[in-house]
Amino acid sequence: MEIIAGTIDSFTADVLFDMARYRHEVFVEKLGWKLATRGRLELDEFDRKDTIYLIARNPDGEIVGTSRLLPTHRPYLLASVFPQLLGNTPAPCSPDVWELSRFAAADWMRLGTDEDPHGGSLALDMLSVAMRTVAKQGGRRLISASPLGIERILRRTGLTVHRAAPPVLIEGQHLFACFIDVDTNWCPRQDRHADAVG
Repeated sequence: MEIIAGTIDSFTADVLFDMARYRHEVFVEKLGWKLATRGRLELDEFDRKDTIYLIARNPDGEIVGTSRLLPTHRPYLLASVFPQLLGNTPAPCSPDVWELSRFAAADWMRLGTDEDPHGGSLALDMLSVAMRTVAKQGGRRLISASPLGIERILRRTGLTVHRAAPPVLIEGQHLFACFIDVDTNWCPRQDRHADAVG
């Protein structure tokens, strides 16, 4: 398994196409999110030249995980689309805080199931790579919008996690925004469940 971090210019057109198709499979087909898509590809206005992607591939080269990292001093998903998840907390606007979005870790199509038995360890490995990647850019915290069940998983990891505001019901699902303190020494344990983060 490999996890690669980079911008659009770091990846071939084929890898970017496969990432957009994987995101459609996970977020639209599996999770049922109502996202504007084209040709079974999921991309939005936050997929820019300065966006940093994490792409996980299995030994066959198939994408089995992805996420997107955006500095909050430029436009980002949470502040633009889901500001209600921040409650009275001002939307972060700092190169110290990076948004983690479109996070998914599971080889769903190959297995044909809703859960990859190895997805939990992959998700935590990807979170660890995300923190190291952000730290190299000067980031000290992540912020993310997630389904409420993710909060329990994050708290069990030993990371420092803070809610930005109480959860909000959106399209039948309770979502919340949280800050995660970047810890480059954090070592993920291998006994967690896979899931997806907005």
